[in-house]
Amino acid sequence: MMAYSRLLPAALLLAGLIGLTHPAQAHGWHDERADVPQTVSATCDNQDFLSKQLAYENGGAKADTPVHLCGKVIAVSPNAKRTRSGWHGYFYVAVSPSVSIRIVSGLDEMHAPAWPWVAKGDQVDVVGRYYYDSIRRQGVDWTHHGTGRSWHVPGYVTVNGTKYD
Repeated sequence: MMAYSRLLPAALLLAGLIGLTHPAQAHGWHDERADVPQTVSATCDNQDFLSKQLAYENGGAKADTPVHLCGKVIAVSPNAKRTRSGWHGYFYVAVSPSVSIRIVSGLDEMHAPAWPWVAKGDQVDVVGRYYYDSIRRQGVDWTHHGTGRSWHVPGYVTVNGTKYD
């Protein structure tokens, strides 16, 4: 049942049954705790991501945290969406056979071609901020080169060997 519930958002996205919102709108805050790591692994570490996700699901502290994950794209929202913080593109990545995660790309901040620059089946490597509000409201944002007052780890998305930041 857990595997099904984790893949459900991707299936709903493909079916067009859920709207996409920017994570800042979804959780409306950013934890600026001093104990949040300021770096990520130099290589993809899906096990680290899955451990963080499981800890959050089991009631652990839900501070935004840097992650470096990789996998195959299983769904792409074909149209960018404008939010309060600008234009965003959305896609889902399978990080294990039973777990996928939504990736949010701030298109105004990224050095990338017009959206969509990722397609179903692409292999991606992603560095960004993992946020978790609930099982259905989680993802990875700050996937661009910029940092800010509330986030200090530059992100990127590498698609089939081409890096966009």
